[in-house]
Amino acid sequence: MSPDDETYGAPGPGGSGQTRTRLPDRGDGPRRPGRSSTRSTVAVVGIVVLLLAAIAFANRGGDEAPSGRPEADRPDTAPTAATGTRPVDGKNHGIATGHARDAQGAQSAAANFAVALGSAEMFDKERRDAIVAATHVPDSARTRRADLDRTYSSEAFLTRIGLQPDGTAPTGQTFVSRVVPVGTKVEKSDADTAKVAVWTTSLFGLAGETSKNPVTESWHTTTYTLRWTDDDWKIVDSHQQDGPVPTGRDQRASTADDLAKAVEEYGGFTYAR
Repeated sequence: MSPDDETYGAPGPGGSGQTRTRLPDRGDGPRRPGRSSTRSTVAVVGIVVLLLAAIAFANRGGDEAPSGRPEADRPDTAPTAATGTRPVDGKNHGIATGHARDAQGAQSAAANFAVALGSAEMFDKERRDAIVAATHVPDSARTRRADLDRTYSSEAFLTRIGLQPDGTAPTGQTFVSRVVPVGTKVEKSDADTAKVAVWTTSLFGLAGETSKNPVTESWHTTTYTLRWTDDDWKIVDSHQQDGPVPTGRDQRASTADDLAKAVEEYGGFTYAR
């Protein structure tokens, strides 16, 4: 994750602590020394005390949530840091295999499946069949393959996204379809089944000077129902919804050539929770 764009800090006391304030000259005796230095010292001490108190409050442990609710009443969350568990090293048609038979392995499998099912290879019939077979239980694979064949062979669909009838990009353009998992969440799991939500961002479109469908980003959450089958997790069913969608930054869009070059040069990852 990238650092926050804002830097927070508390302003320090003004001046150097050496300023003296003169009282109005009454002309009837020596001038009294000012108290600005003392007041500045008190202000510095006060700010330090407040900062220390804020740090202690932020770092304190305990059984109470910030809202005062018991720990048991807090909503379920997953740690955002990587677990450090060694990634899988098996491959089936380029897709990671050999995930652990636990909730962590189910999350890794769901993330890797999301990447494969959202790739540009899904627009090639032979590769699509292999990907679906590698990621789904047999019964679901047959149904899913038929549904996808109808979608990807639809000339109206292919024309709408700017591809040719055979699913390839027009001459001089590069087709981009890439999914990047942002995080995973286990909704429920046991030894044989799991339900995992994968929050993703994706790039989709045609990179090229004459493209009428430029590459854009989108955000979705796909929830996979998984079953332990043939020594790995496989998809039984899935559904997708929009978001959560962050606010976009004010950044200049890259040129079509830069995007096409990046897609060709930057490889993807195998994901492990």
